Amino acid sequence: MSKHFLPPLSPDDLPPKATLLDGLLLRQLEEATGKHFFKACDSRTRTLLSSCHWYFQINAGTLILVIISYDIDSYWHIAKAIPQMVDSLKLFSNTAKIRFCPPSEKGIPWEMGIDETPDEKDVF
Repeated sequence: MSKHFLPPLSPDDLPPKATLLDGLLLRQLEEATGKHFFKACDSRTRTLLSSCHWYFQINAGTLILVIISYDIDSYWHIAKAIPQMVDSLKLFSNTAKIRFCPPSEKGIPWEMGIDETPDEKDVF
């Protein structure tokens, strides 16, 4: 079986390299998204988010809400509130994801797209 290789692209055809300014603007976008997301959440969800570490990350154009839980009780409460968080997250992106990290040594992190979200009654 023969392999066909494309010729290398000229420098004009390559995407521009990310600059320090690009990185700074991306961080500012992530921070601003976090502030607006928090405001868009109901008071119960805000209280739950305040009990853990959370932030937004943009990876390859995908908005990811990263939630890190420090104890198993808050982990379960937050897990049950995922459907409400998805409703608020949909205000910012139709293709966002949630990465949920349990307490250390209590499980492995999992990730789901907001289009994969179960109903509240189906969560745990």
